[in-house]
Amino acid sequence: MSDIEIKRGLKDVYFATSEASFIDGNIGKLLYRGYNIDDMARNSTFEETVYLLLYGKLPTAKELSDFDAQLRANRTLPRELLQVIDIVKASHPMDVLRTAVSALAAFDPDTADNSKEATLRKGIRLTAQAPTIVAAHDRIRQGKEAVEPNPQFGHAANFLYMVFGKEPDPEEAKLIDLDFVLHAEHGSNASAFAARVTASTLADLHCAVTSGVATLKGPWHGGAAEAVMKMALEIGTPERASDYARGLLESGGRIMGFGHRVYRAEDPRARHMRDRSKWLAERKGEPRWYQILEELEKAMQPYAAKGICVNVDFYAGSVYHLLGVAEDLFIPIFAMGRVPGWTLQVMEQFADNILLRPLTEYVGPMDVPYVPLKDRS
Repeated sequence: MSDIEIKRGLKDVYFATSEASFIDGNIGKLLYRGYNIDDMARNSTFEETVYLLLYGKLPTAKELSDFDAQLRANRTLPRELLQVIDIVKASHPMDVLRTAVSALAAFDPDTADNSKEATLRKGIRLTAQAPTIVAAHDRIRQGKEAVEPNPQFGHAANFLYMVFGKEPDPEEAKLIDLDFVLHAEHGSNASAFAARVTASTLADLHCAVTSGVATLKGPWHGGAAEAVMKMALEIGTPERASDYARGLLESGGRIMGFGHRVYRAEDPRARHMRDRSKWLAERKGEPRWYQILEELEKAMQPYAAKGICVNVDFYAGSVYHLLGVAEDLFIPIFAMGRVPGWTLQVMEQFADNILLRPLTEYVGPMDVPYVPLKDRS
């Protein structure tokens, strides 16, 4: 018997140090560069959060203004990229985003430069361009013209403007901004690890972010918000939620939006989306969607003692739905918020690089004699 200890899923394996974010899953604590996510959610904007992650400190007013101007100036996509999006418009939005991020490498002057300064410039550009990609694809697939970015609007408001083609409601723009803040960085999760593995080969940032987008698409990572909303739509009314949950759990199913690989307490991001989901549902005159989720959360209370608690995606889907966003854009919205986190993870990997190459224990047959083809029966 082998004495090798297999760490399935690399659980509890530390492969590097990081200054990006700190997570204490036992008490539900998340810090960005040392700053509590509760403080960031209540007081910060996405632009300020991105600056904090990429530069390691909160900006002064001038620094934030200059940085915001950089983001606004880099939103426009090359005309050729819009043609690429049109060619693949029938694909899932995450596939389009992945393809477009990869294609952008052909137009970026810093693509082959892996220096910190160049990677930072590329990360800023990709953060600015990702919403334009998603919004342009959503309109093109509907047979509409893509809406040009509007430099008068902030990052979140501009995304809503490009999707719907009209000036966004300021309060709804703040809500999307909050969502971006909550999703900006989260340690060595699957997509961030994928980005770091790619970076460890000394591939460029576009390659690494392409890996991140591809990994995020998987339903065990980025797809929970979409799955939760589909579940809520299937339930239909708050009165059916409790029986639905009981039946699903008794049959061995799972309520999406509960449980997390690192949290054994409530995901600290979830409370902010819970509050805003309730507010938005009441504002839109559609309280049932929040009420359905509330009933599902009550049904899952007995599982909290086992560390199966609500996560950020549980209420995010209802927010997107109430804003009129298509279901298959839920994961791309997550990705838009995460681009700066992936960029930071890649910069950290480049700063102290080693090829990430874990081992697998071989358990197959050994030294099997080779039989020539003519002798095989």
